[in-house]
Amino acid sequence: MDAQTALTRTPVRPGANIFPSGGGGLDVHSAAVKARISVIVPVLDEVRRIDALLGALVPPGAPDPCLEVIVVDGGSRDGTQARVRAFPSVRLVEAPRGRARQMNAGAREASGEALLFLHADTTLPPGALDRLRETLDAGADFGCFELSIESQDPRLRVASTMISLRSRLIPSATGDQAQWFRRAFFWRLGGFPDLPLFEDLRIVGTAAGRGRYACVPLRVGTSARRWQAHGVSRTMARMLLLRGLYHLGVDPRVLARFYATNPRGESHPTPHDA
Repeated sequence: MDAQTALTRTPVRPGANIFPSGGGGLDVHSAAVKARISVIVPVLDEVRRIDALLGALVPPGAPDPCLEVIVVDGGSRDGTQARVRAFPSVRLVEAPRGRARQMNAGAREASGEALLFLHADTTLPPGALDRLRETLDAGADFGCFELSIESQDPRLRVASTMISLRSRLIPSATGDQAQWFRRAFFWRLGGFPDLPLFEDLRIVGTAAGRGRYACVPLRVGTSARRWQAHGVSRTMARMLLLRGLYHLGVDPRVLARFYATNPRGESHPTPHDA
């Protein structure tokens, strides 16, 4: 299925149509020049993953002139910054810790027409950037990719399918799904809200009534580490509860304190890794 088909089949609520008012389908291959994309990666102590992530984005050889990669470090102490500096074409930005703050800091430095926010434990599939360019050419303002949680656990495979289906049917995108925005549209939204948790849900909720949404029909892969750290079923139930409370209007700052400690009193992965 090509990007045009994916766009036209994406039902969205009024105000979030993916085509301009009164318009029909657009030719996704009409642009003569590739859209410049800025990939923004917020990191904190990711020395074990950063080489593989950046190696996939900027492989050896001639750099892609239509791609900009910005890594925003929130105070790593494990050598992450040194590893980033080993990639000359990658820009390193330092910012106060907190994923929303780091992503906004990277966006302020970006020059791309589109901003793609990529978590350090998420990888793009082959062809992802070209499909995103096609989607932008078709007129979308924001969106995400489908999701694959990297695990053979059947519970996580079902979760991946359900998350992807939800994103195909309605404007819904979590940070794990490599959210993307046209840069001008992103700043019209005010950037990511300065929240310790669910900044990804908040910005999509705001964007849905103001722009054109699309889910790119390719699956990004994300690590299963946060589900496996304290048990898959327990973590899934915990995240469903937190998400439900968020949609009921509970302050994300309150939810972040609950998220930080699991029922056994152990340290849970920080909201930066949520």
